[in-house]
Amino acid sequence: MFRWALIFAVIALIAALLGFGGIAGLSADFAKILLIVGVALVVIAFLFGRGGRRAP
Repeated sequence: MFRWALIFAVIALIAALLGFGGIAGLSADFAKILLIVGVALVVIAFLFGRGGRRAP
């Protein structure tokens, strides 16, 4: 998820440098959405974990 966010951020930067404002804005929006979803998934995974800890 973070990899795709980084890819879209790089696309947005390159498009902005080349003067493609619409594509740059859309790519930046996708990068933000993917970053937020990725952070939310990491937080949820951290809070709930994968199973409980059991004593041997």
